[in-house]
Amino acid sequence: MLRQRVATALIMAGLFIAGVTFLPLPALAAVFALLVLAGGWEWSRLAGWESIAGRGLFVLVLAAALAALYSHGQLGQAPTREQVQPVLGLACLWWSFALLWVKSYPGSAIIWRHSLMRSLMGLLILGPAWMAAVYLLSFPRGGLLVVIMVAIVAAADIGAYFAGKSFGKHKLAPQVSPAKTWEGFWGGVLAVVLLGVLLWYLRPAHSAHISLLSVLAVALTTSLASVVGDLSVSMVKRESGTKDSGSLLPGHGGVLDRLDSLCGAAPVFALGLLLAGW
Repeated sequence: MLRQRVATALIMAGLFIAGVTFLPLPALAAVFALLVLAGGWEWSRLAGWESIAGRGLFVLVLAAALAALYSHGQLGQAPTREQVQPVLGLACLWWSFALLWVKSYPGSAIIWRHSLMRSLMGLLILGPAWMAAVYLLSFPRGGLLVVIMVAIVAAADIGAYFAGKSFGKHKLAPQVSPAKTWEGFWGGVLAVVLLGVLLWYLRPAHSAHISLLSVLAVALTTSLASVVGDLSVSMVKRESGTKDSGSLLPGHGGVLDRLDSLCGAAPVFALGLLLAGW
C-alpha cells in the first residue's frame, strides 16, 4: 500500500511541477479549476446529493463560484491586494469555524448535517483555495510560491505519518480521524520547522530582509491550516459513512482526499505572504 501511495505521489508531483513550470497562467488556472470541480463532484456525494442531477447541479454552482471569483479578483489580468485579501480573510475565518466544529464533533453535526449546509461548506472549502492558488501564480515567481506551499503541506503530512507510525499513542481527534495522533502532529510541526529554516537559508539575496521568524510563522500557520482542512473533510466523510471521497488515485483515494489539506493551506499561505509584506 505504501509503495503504491508513494508511486502515485511521485507521478502527481512530476505532473504538478511540469505544469507550474511550462503552462501559462490561464492554462494553469483552468487545470486547477478542473481538479477543484472533480473534488466538487466527490464532495457532492459527501453532502448527501445522491442523484446525478443533484451532484451535477452542485458542480455547476461551484463552477459559477469559481468564475465569479476569477472575475472579482481580476485573476486573468493583474489582481490587486484590495480585491483578493478580503476573500482570503473570509476563508481563514471559515477555517476557524471549521476547527471549532472538528473539536466539538459529533455534537457540531447538528449545525451542518443538512445537505444544503454541507454544500455551502464545500463551496467555502474549494472556491477560496482555488482563488488563492491562482493569485499566487500571478506573481513573477508564482509557480515557485505554489511549489513551496505544497512542500510545506507535504512536509507536515510526511512528518506526521512517520512520527505517528513510530511514536503515536495519544489520539489527536479520535471522533474524526482515529489514526491521527498528537505525536504525529508534532512530528509534522518539526518537519515544517526544518523546511522553514532551509527555505530561509536558501532565500535569494534580494530577500535578505525576510526574517527567520516570519518564515516560520507563515510556514507553521500554513501547516496548521492544512491539518484543519484534512480533519474537516474527514469529519464530513465520517458523518456520511465514507472512508475515501473516491478511488481515482491509487493509494490515495479520490481527488478530494489530496485536495483537503491544500484547501486549508492555500488561503492561509497567500494571506500570510500579504500580511508579511513579501
